[in-house]
Amino acid sequence: MNRANSDFIPNDLLYEILLRLPTKSIARFRCVSKLWKSIICRQDFTELVHTRSSSNPRLLIGIRSGGEWSFFSTPQPQNHYGKSSLVVAADFHMKFSEDRSPWYCSYASGLIFLPNMRISNENDDVVRMICNPSTGQYAILPPDLRTGYRDVAGFLGFDPIDKQFKVLVFNHTVDDKLVCHIVTLGTENLRWREIICPFTYGYCWKHICINGVLYYLAFDPTEEHGMIVGCFDVRSEKFKSLHLSPDCFRNRSTQLINYKGKLGVINLKDDCDGRFPLKLRMWVPKDVEKQEWTTNAYTLRIENKVVKYRQNLYVVGVTASGEIVLAKGNVYNPFYVYYFNPEKNTLQSVEIQGVRVEHEWFKDHRVYYFVDHVEDLRFNVMKTSLSPPKQSTSTSSRETIIK
Repeated sequence: MNRANSDFIPNDLLYEILLRLPTKSIARFRCVSKLWKSIICRQDFTELVHTRSSSNPRLLIGIRSGGEWSFFSTPQPQNHYGKSSLVVAADFHMKFSEDRSPWYCSYASGLIFLPNMRISNENDDVVRMICNPSTGQYAILPPDLRTGYRDVAGFLGFDPIDKQFKVLVFNHTVDDKLVCHIVTLGTENLRWREIICPFTYGYCWKHICINGVLYYLAFDPTEEHGMIVGCFDVRSEKFKSLHLSPDCFRNRSTQLINYKGKLGVINLKDDCDGRFPLKLRMWVPKDVEKQEWTTNAYTLRIENKVVKYRQNLYVVGVTASGEIVLAKGNVYNPFYVYYFNPEKNTLQSVEIQGVRVEHEWFKDHRVYYFVDHVEDLRFNVMKTSLSPPKQSTSTSSRETIIK
């Protein structure tokens, strides 16, 4: 379509047409003409797309197989009148190659931070990358203050007040102080700064960003159970810690969750032979300052049709409506995700079609889930463009990445 033809379409009608398209298609249509690009990049239009997506959040699924990342998303079940099972189709978004340390991937407000991406087959150099899986956009961050230091943990946080993304990287210890590097995305002079964390706790990759605060599990040798929750305020860049009951860490399934806008801690107790029901225990802060917590326990019985093989089942998050989402760390056929409503004591199984790996029983793959994913056209990460990573050359999965 050229400019002459598009002049026959009133802008109001063009708005309505574009708003009915998938987010990834809208992003691609910026290349149609300067007029379309000007409309799609307007702040009021991007806010309309964000509002539309916010009313229908999705489950974002990232699969790392053979060193490659593939991203899909599916609708989250809403008001299906008590149906115990559903079938949904997954939408494929994008693929990246060669991630050295997948367990450090971090999600916040629609974006993914991949801190150790290998972009060349000729050497082992890695880069830090931000991507928007819904639109296919990406950006390679400049090298941090220690370019030769690999496989360090890094978290992506979002400040909803100033609407800023920041990347926090835990780097090294000096004089019993943990040195961190931080960068604010979208600034004119994109550069890393050095800040000091007052704690020397060893960090863990389990983390979550809630209302502008990054929470992460950390190892504290002075604690009886050896674990605390570190807190980093994205806006003020201040650290503090929360001390939890030792019961929170009785098994390795402990997860940090967003429970209706509050930090929650949840773990899943499962027998390995399938004879007993699944048991969930969840802690939610009653008073954060006093560090008082309320505890809830739930039982998911076999008659709830959990799954035949559930040894690999774990909690992946909680939806805004309070449904606990459980899924497997590997792809099996058929591929299921489960939504447990603790208030109604109901379990809904959702079969997801279209998500596969080359060999489903091959152990060299891992599935990551991000609940309540909101698609967004905005990608204010860098003011200048950098060289893109090498994409997969597979015909079936090649994607055009829009800068």
